[in-house]
Amino acid sequence: MDDWCLRADRINGSLLGTAIGDALGLPYEGLSPQRAKRMLGPPDRYRFWFGRGMVSDDTDHARLTAAGLLRARRRPDSPDDGAEMSAVAKSERWEGFRATKPWLHRSDDSRHHFELEWFEASLSRQLRWWLASIPAGIGFATLRSILKLWLGWSPATSGVFSAGNGPAMRAPILGTVLDEIDDLKSFVRCSTRMTHSDPKAEYGAFVVALAAHLAARDREITGRRFLKLAAEHLPSDAGELLSLMSQCVESVESGQSTQDFAISLGLAKGVTGYMYHTVPVCLHAWLSFTDDLEQSVRCVIECGGDADTTAAIVGGIVGAAVGAQAIPSVWKETLTEPQAIFEMLGQLLEIPEQWPARLLEFDSYCYRLIRNVFVFLPIVLLHGFRRLLPPY
Repeated sequence: MDDWCLRADRINGSLLGTAIGDALGLPYEGLSPQRAKRMLGPPDRYRFWFGRGMVSDDTDHARLTAAGLLRARRRPDSPDDGAEMSAVAKSERWEGFRATKPWLHRSDDSRHHFELEWFEASLSRQLRWWLASIPAGIGFATLRSILKLWLGWSPATSGVFSAGNGPAMRAPILGTVLDEIDDLKSFVRCSTRMTHSDPKAEYGAFVVALAAHLAARDREITGRRFLKLAAEHLPSDAGELLSLMSQCVESVESGQSTQDFAISLGLAKGVTGYMYHTVPVCLHAWLSFTDDLEQSVRCVIECGGDADTTAAIVGGIVGAAVGAQAIPSVWKETLTEPQAIFEMLGQLLEIPEQWPARLLEFDSYCYRLIRNVFVFLPIVLLHGFRRLLPPY
């Protein structure tokens, strides 16, 4: 497989892994490990809607981040060098794209460059319209920050002081796509501070992005090497997170299960949405099964709590390692989310030209609004009523 094909497959794998983890974990969200086992059984198949998998805000954020990167992408030798293209040029480029399908025979292997300012503008705009589509699940900090964006706050000042795990949803795809760690730090900081201003949220999101970055590029990664690299790039006030990561690595090396590790952190009733609870448990699941998407996602769901988010994060990391082609077809075929969105985003992030991203909006606001209000929300309410009944 050519290098560019491999990169596109890893990007697709990260997006699909996020969606699959999200869909597998969604029915278990908010349940303790004990009650989840009695009520739903093992997370070995989709249980949200008659054997079909549906995704929540975790996958939405990964998709929006990938689309933001697409809009922010340029090549240094691009003729317009970032300038706005005319309508005629855009049309010609789009028609050429559709006619030639360049991802099937790419010969150019130069690296892409991503403009941070373009990414910030694109992601903030998409987050505003995502909120307008009435998502059924959204963290309180993310809700407040997007409302501030609507009211005129800049993306750099819209974040609220919170260490919730929302920014970690957007981190795996950043780590999978971006080649340089310095760029990764800048983009993670931009993505995080748009919604969460607590430094703990940024440090946790960076560690998740770094895990995906290494998973997509180094199949021989070890916990010790990962810990050393993280320590080199985290600031001095991230000592608490590094201590938790050290405990995680020692636990993996001793053969302790992810669920037992979560219990040792005081999370016997489930993993919370606090970044410093989410990140160590997700890293443990990844380091325990670096190339096994099914086992890594399953073991983190069995920890209970915020299961859809933790499974989406682990799925995004391990999916970047194994690639889309290695993901079992049964999981892809029974996922209700249109796979063409993920596949196209991965391919377009790797083609040699800067295509008109606005013409590549496959998942429209209208589709998302109808899906959320008339399909997803009623099913979520049914699950809520079901939880009022035994077994307790």
